[in-house]
Amino acid sequence: MAKPVLLVVMDGVGFSKTGLGDAVTLANTPTLDMLMKTCPMTRLKAHGGAVGLPSDDDMGNSEVGHNALGCGQIYSQGAKLVNESIESGKMYSSEAWSELVANCKANGSTLHFIGLLSDGNVHSNISHLFNMLEQAKKEGVKKARVHILLDGRDVPATSAPIYVEQLENKLAELNDADFDGKIASGGGRMKITMDRYQADWGMVELGWKTHVKGEGRQFSSAMDAINTLRQENEGVIDQDLPPFVIGENGEPVGKIVSKDSVILYNFRGDRAIEISMAFDNDDFTCFDRGEKPDVCFAGMLQYDGDLKLPKRFLVNPPEITNTLSEVLVAAGLNQYAVSETQKYGHVTYFWNGNKSEKFSEELETFKEIPSDKVSFDERPWMKSAEITDDVIEAIKSKKYDFIRCNFPNGDMVGHTGSLDATIIGVEAVDLGLARLMKVCDEYGVTLLVTADHGNADEMLEKNKKGELQVRTAHSLNPVPFIIYDKDVKYSIKDGNYGLANVAPTVVKMFGLTAPDCWEESMI
Repeated sequence: MAKPVLLVVMDGVGFSKTGLGDAVTLANTPTLDMLMKTCPMTRLKAHGGAVGLPSDDDMGNSEVGHNALGCGQIYSQGAKLVNESIESGKMYSSEAWSELVANCKANGSTLHFIGLLSDGNVHSNISHLFNMLEQAKKEGVKKARVHILLDGRDVPATSAPIYVEQLENKLAELNDADFDGKIASGGGRMKITMDRYQADWGMVELGWKTHVKGEGRQFSSAMDAINTLRQENEGVIDQDLPPFVIGENGEPVGKIVSKDSVILYNFRGDRAIEISMAFDNDDFTCFDRGEKPDVCFAGMLQYDGDLKLPKRFLVNPPEITNTLSEVLVAAGLNQYAVSETQKYGHVTYFWNGNKSEKFSEELETFKEIPSDKVSFDERPWMKSAEITDDVIEAIKSKKYDFIRCNFPNGDMVGHTGSLDATIIGVEAVDLGLARLMKVCDEYGVTLLVTADHGNADEMLEKNKKGELQVRTAHSLNPVPFIIYDKDVKYSIKDGNYGLANVAPTVVKMFGLTAPDCWEESMI
């Protein structure tokens, strides 16, 4: 029998290229340092083409990262998937787009767009919004309203005015006697609308009140709102700006009402699911929506294929098959997956190829540890100790052949922009690794350590003036892949590897045959 394998994903922990705000190096990490010095190790590409994104200027993220880790292949993802659909014309010939436009034309109603306003290419791209606005006008839609979520996370922390100006210019270009386009509402992505994993429904409720009902503080323009709210909230970055409504003569310019059409133009699923539920589910009980408008709603993608959420979507998702979980299930091997709420979906849904259901109820066990509902810079250790406790119990049970876990600290604390807190978060992960190594030694388990993308490794950047500023986005840096086994001597072949090379390496450790469509093993 092959030895059990434990794969640890240190979310958001990469190798810095700039040394700017490198919380990974600044942290006291004796365990990680020792592993990198004494064990077989390589650096994996975790962005751009290695995870199916359009170019190497595109930073990776946890979703596409775990897709690649879990399936051993590279699929077109996110922006690239949408780009291909727009370029081929498939998006505008889709049934969903046709329904959205036809609804507006038949009822003389408004086409609303809700989404993250940036070119970060992680959740959305402003170019997709511009393209859809142009196409809507071309097809005869008379009125459009845009509900903007401010980024400052996947792009520079206070860059919102750049994107607002671009949108205002695009609307001015399109507006004429036959078309009326305006920004209607907005707010920071970590304040409204874009919660994930049902961690804070209050965010989504606030977004619903802002976008749909037009309730909230009114401003004459989005730029006025941003400037005023920044002055009133000293030091606040875009992602944390309070919600706002654009008004004229005391009335909101873009409430969402019955017979309107609504497009959620984010392509990444985790922070799109809850607002989609609020629009799509008739039996919704997570907050009081009031009188729900009867609208034609669609997402850029279907964010959860098993839940069929949303029912309408503009771009078909990649059909990921031949995942690592399927290969292990076919071989009769038991699997265990655990993380806290913030990354639970990544070691389950995304790992299994965007599927909510298990491939085998008997052979797959999932465990979610509830995350704290606080800003993660206040508790940067997060649930690292609890995750470690749980993995140790799973190893000691001797039930599982393959165990995977995710420590979210490097990513979630890194996104807060607090360098000091992120250093503590990275150190908490290192403590977990030290404890896991001891149990792996005792129970004869092979330990693999990797990450899904960088973040904590680059928390400062220089602006155009050469001044240092806080960076809250993921990095373009490579991530580690380490093999630790006190009994078996492994060696990693020379080569340029990415996250998709991990699954074939795991399969080879088990003595199994990888599907022909997979990338090569590193051993």
